[in-house]
Amino acid sequence: MNALVRSVPFSLALLLVMFPPPPAAAQASTAASVQALERLEAELARFEPLSGGTLGIHAVHLETGRSVGLNADDAFPMASTYKVPMAYQLLRRVDAGEVRLDSLVHLQQHHFSPGSGTLSDLFIQPGVALSVRNLLELTLLISDNTATDLILEIAGGGEAVTSAMQDAGFGGVRVDRSTLQLIADWMGVEGVERGPGYTPELFRERAEAVPEEVRARAGRAFEMDVRDTATPRAMASLLEAVWRDEGLSPESAGLLRDIMERCRTGEGRIRGLLPDFVTTANKTGTIGGTLNDVGAIELPDGGGTVLVAAFIKGSDQPNPRREAALAGAVRAIYDYFLFNP
Repeated sequence: MNALVRSVPFSLALLLVMFPPPPAAAQASTAASVQALERLEAELARFEPLSGGTLGIHAVHLETGRSVGLNADDAFPMASTYKVPMAYQLLRRVDAGEVRLDSLVHLQQHHFSPGSGTLSDLFIQPGVALSVRNLLELTLLISDNTATDLILEIAGGGEAVTSAMQDAGFGGVRVDRSTLQLIADWMGVEGVERGPGYTPELFRERAEAVPEEVRARAGRAFEMDVRDTATPRAMASLLEAVWRDEGLSPESAGLLRDIMERCRTGEGRIRGLLPDFVTTANKTGTIGGTLNDVGAIELPDGGGTVLVAAFIKGSDQPNPRREAALAGAVRAIYDYFLFNP
């Protein structure tokens, strides 16, 4: 009996040696980390009313895999951020030897698309040829819609891009329409299809003839359309793959990162409230009640990379108000990962 009693404290001592309780400091650190994440999530939610619509955001710290989000699994219209998955699929074809970046594309009048960019303003006469690489640069740097629709065609079309997203595990990203089709649907323009009879002037004439009530109804339907949408989580996963050289060769992934780092749009969005010394890469998107920005933030002092996909849909606020909400949410994410390594 005495031997049995003596063995109990010995066994407890052995267990304590083998499985020591976590130090109080470690427990406090874990609790503080959880509390910091909860505060960040609450802060992100506070920016949503300021956006005037629905704010969706997902951010991933590349080196640790830690993430945070708000409405991260809801579908949002991508607007021009859908040019990132297009570029990804195009570069997959380059890696497969199916497309050459130095191949020349001769621009024809039916190639010109409405909306953002310069090609449709500067080169309306035949006789212009650009390489696939230059078209890709224009697509991502200044969001040129004419270049985008050519890149989409060379990439194999929306079905090929969506299939590539599904194959790579980004099933929440889908691409369906050219920018010409997308803008026509948003504006309620009918009877305009790309082909020999299409001209930019024809589109403008049809757009100007759309009654205001038809345009408003088309805009509301556009906000609910499942086509050309992405979840913030899926878009962030796509960015993570690009930054990890996954699914693309290191050369192609590096090219995509380099172009996005030189993006000329979005001064008030991801980088809007960040210090000037912070390196960012991004691709913006704006249409109707939608305002988006997706990309990467390099934390200072070797803090790693944060991939961010930020979307606003259904907003009734002017763009500066939307941008302020998006930039504020991104700054909160930046501060969290900077001060909670």
